[in-house]
Amino acid sequence: MPRVPNYERVAADIRRQIEAGELKPGDELPSTRKLQEHYGVGNNAVYMAVTLLTREGLIEGHQGKARYVVDRS
Repeated sequence: MPRVPNYERVAADIRRQIEAGELKPGDELPSTRKLQEHYGVGNNAVYMAVTLLTREGLIEGHQGKARYVVDRS
């Protein structure tokens, strides 16, 4: 069974939290450092996960600033 890359694992969990309503529109995502600590991954995995979720339209933000869950209603 192929190993799931760390960034996909992080993105999948955040996506699940958004879809389950645990993270609501307008909620701020934890900082990169907190995400690294929570998931036990490096900066690159967090960056790639956030980039993926941004491209999917689930979160928005700018480098160096907070990232927020998008209101898709």
